[in-house]
Amino acid sequence: MAVIHNFHIPVMGLGFTVDTPINVARFGISSVVSIMDDQLLEDMRSHYTNEEEFEPINENVDNSRPKRIKAYLNFLQSTVDAQVEEIKSQNFGEGQEIDKYFNLLPFDHPLSSLYLNMQLASGKEKLGLQQCLREAIVPGNIDVNIMTKVDKLNYDKEGNALPREYSDALLALKGFAESNVRGGVVFSAGMNPALYGYAEKFKDFFPNENGLIKKPIILKVSDYRSALIQGKFLAKKGLWVDEYRIESGLNCGGHAFATDGFLAGPILDSFKNNKESLKEELWAICQAALSKKNQPLLPNNIKLKITYQGGIGNSDENRMLMEKYELDGTGWGSPFLLVPEATSVDKETFDKLLKAKKSDFYLSRASPLGVPFNNLRTSTAEAQRKERITKGRPGSPCYKKLLSSNTEFTDKPICTASRQYQNLKVKQWEAGDISESVLAEVLEKDCLCEGLGAPALLSAGETPRRNLKAVTICPGPNLAYFKGAFSLKEMVDHIYGKVNLTLDPERPHVFVKELQLYLQHLRTDIENALPENGKKVEVYVNKFKKNLSEGIAYYQDFKFSWSKENALVLERVKAQLAEMKLNHQMA
Repeated sequence: MAVIHNFHIPVMGLGFTVDTPINVARFGISSVVSIMDDQLLEDMRSHYTNEEEFEPINENVDNSRPKRIKAYLNFLQSTVDAQVEEIKSQNFGEGQEIDKYFNLLPFDHPLSSLYLNMQLASGKEKLGLQQCLREAIVPGNIDVNIMTKVDKLNYDKEGNALPREYSDALLALKGFAESNVRGGVVFSAGMNPALYGYAEKFKDFFPNENGLIKKPIILKVSDYRSALIQGKFLAKKGLWVDEYRIESGLNCGGHAFATDGFLAGPILDSFKNNKESLKEELWAICQAALSKKNQPLLPNNIKLKITYQGGIGNSDENRMLMEKYELDGTGWGSPFLLVPEATSVDKETFDKLLKAKKSDFYLSRASPLGVPFNNLRTSTAEAQRKERITKGRPGSPCYKKLLSSNTEFTDKPICTASRQYQNLKVKQWEAGDISESVLAEVLEKDCLCEGLGAPALLSAGETPRRNLKAVTICPGPNLAYFKGAFSLKEMVDHIYGKVNLTLDPERPHVFVKELQLYLQHLRTDIENALPENGKKVEVYVNKFKKNLSEGIAYYQDFKFSWSKENALVLERVKAQLAEMKLNHQMA
């Protein structure tokens, strides 16, 4: 699939990018849609479809989940295709979207030069160049995201557990695989062997007779070791990983999968240095597996793409990442929450983002998955969570059950953010069976299923089902340095260095910010360490500190010069790390 832009918009929550392809794909910009909430996808399809033409897929219908996902993705693709045909039919020079398509490109893009030549030409030459430009117009990819940990098992009407292929993640993959959407599937949050094995059932994940893979597999990873392990696992099944999307462990939005102190720079260096050997090793394994399956083989010149996302804030950082680490692209997430043309953020939440202080962006324990979750203190979901506790009714009514995984009290898994679970924990606390700190951590859990989906409906002028309007938003720390509403062109021009948006002058370099976040993360781990785990914690902390120290040394050897401010921060962090001691209980 041709790629026009060298950046993409990553998935954000369930709803913030659910209809982003309708907004940006016609301009050649790729984005990622979460397909975990089929009810939200059905509601969005209903919103965009005329009442007379809309054919609902009731949740009681057999296989309603993959059918709903397929229907929504087909709708997205047909909508984008129609938009592109409309652009191609427009006249140049009249300020229409055909001109916007090429004006969004970086100055050094070949089509940007061709567009400039067309403007300077006349007569038949001008018409010929216009035809060449029209033929070059292609939409951005509509990629989908499956969070591998969100894979609840399901039950039939009699309460019997259904076979593994009816779990949430596998059904989501089925819906994507059977759709006609043009894009890849992003597997995030680690390896899911059952899900990866299920991909073998669908031909579009394998090369066709021309060696092309219709629906590429993309892995979101935090380090090289994870990429290698997962890549081999898939290659042994004949499944080629088209792209590795490296995401910062902490300097990102949504769930944060922290490494043991390994920093983005050294991680990117390991990918750069091992890219060719990784490609050759996986290619050989994959070819052998395809040969055994009597499937068409991969072409000898197949490309393996490496991209990075997490905390990038300006064109200098973007250029440094692309050039120093020879990347194929970058991902820009949280800043696009301030671009109404691109993402779906309801007005109330948008205003809260604009007014938020740096301290309002924090790493919380709100996720029922037990993974640190980037949160906004002033969100309506946080206000609702606290109000429920105050009223003596903690927890959320659990309708969608996407994150139900706890069997502490029940045979069938329930969600730790649910009212049922939290009431049971309150009773344990009242009986003196658990401490107040344990209860506090439980009560911090919040309903992400409703909160991360609501903004898409609210911004579309719809009312979420059961009137659950509280919004959870999960911006990365980087958003604290952006203020204001931006147009799509302003943000894209900022990425490419055509303009420089005014950011908070205190904003540190993307790598320095991540380092600061890891130092704070280590402090928190030490503070929360339990005395009975003393030796184990000490080993962990020493390993973490060693990895951070090596990362700092790597940055200090950078050939490009740091700004004076960032150089000072590096020295300060280095000193703080050296001074850090384990809690006296750990000594």
